[in-house]
Amino acid sequence: MTHPDRVLDHARIPELRNPYFGKVRDCYDLPEQRRILIASDRISAFDRILAAIPFKGQVLTQMARFWFENTGDICANHVLEYPDPNVVIAKNLTILPVEIIVRGYLAGSTSTSILPRYKRGERVIYGHSFPDGLRDHAPLPTPIITPTTKAFDGEHDAPLTADDILSQGLLTQDQWDTVSATALALFARGQKIAAERGLILADTKYEFGTDADGAIILADEIHTPDSSRFWLADGYERAFADGTRPPSFDKDIIRSWVDARCDPYHDDLPVIPEDLINATSQVYIDAYEAITGQAFVPDMSGATPLDRVRTNLASYFSAS
Repeated sequence: MTHPDRVLDHARIPELRNPYFGKVRDCYDLPEQRRILIASDRISAFDRILAAIPFKGQVLTQMARFWFENTGDICANHVLEYPDPNVVIAKNLTILPVEIIVRGYLAGSTSTSILPRYKRGERVIYGHSFPDGLRDHAPLPTPIITPTTKAFDGEHDAPLTADDILSQGLLTQDQWDTVSATALALFARGQKIAAERGLILADTKYEFGTDADGAIILADEIHTPDSSRFWLADGYERAFADGTRPPSFDKDIIRSWVDARCDPYHDDLPVIPEDLINATSQVYIDAYEAITGQAFVPDMSGATPLDRVRTNLASYFSAS
């Protein structure tokens, strides 16, 4: 399924006010403590935009919807309604300045991942002690939280420990206790549902915010290929035995390609070939279908995806 003309590379809508354009989402404020969150098809890694992937925004929005609906008993989330396959109307939260990353395996390739740090010889990482002799992609005895700062405006995420979070006043003790316990419960639910689908949820990140009453609310998205590392259970054992990366449903397909050809934090990015972009689109679609158990139906209405989004958000133009 390749439709290079059906790409939402941006959602700049001048009729909506108070914009914030992130790496992946284009957002606008609404009255009554609400926000419009539009998932573009941009894909980011290494704190940069790498490409635009057909249908990625729809996949992520609808997959996050699946997970929000399957974890609402664990934690309240920010969703109010879905006016478009790429759009969430959400509560306007004060985002907590800490990203909560939960890891169940020794994996990753970025500067904040535990695998490269372990391979450099570190044995105390994020305040957690690791024994010698662990192999790439080994399961951890129990999932751990490896928090980072929440980067804004081109800054880089920085590793934190629980002591750092409290000593720097990033969260109160009660907030830290709540988000850490909630994150571990969400991860356990995610791993359980993934396992039922023949998948391994290796690691993921969560973002939380507070509403006007100070209640902690789950924000952003959860358990999607952009925020999580999914492996195919059928194939993990062989890859682990061979010392290779397990077959995955995450954005490492492009991230690894770029990382093999340059220093992605400093060099100009190579042009990503069209066949790799199409393959990545199919990865997202396959992930949606595998995780949710539902067929992916792309929304082909409107002359372009942006036209469709504008039409579905027209009722909010005067409200903004």
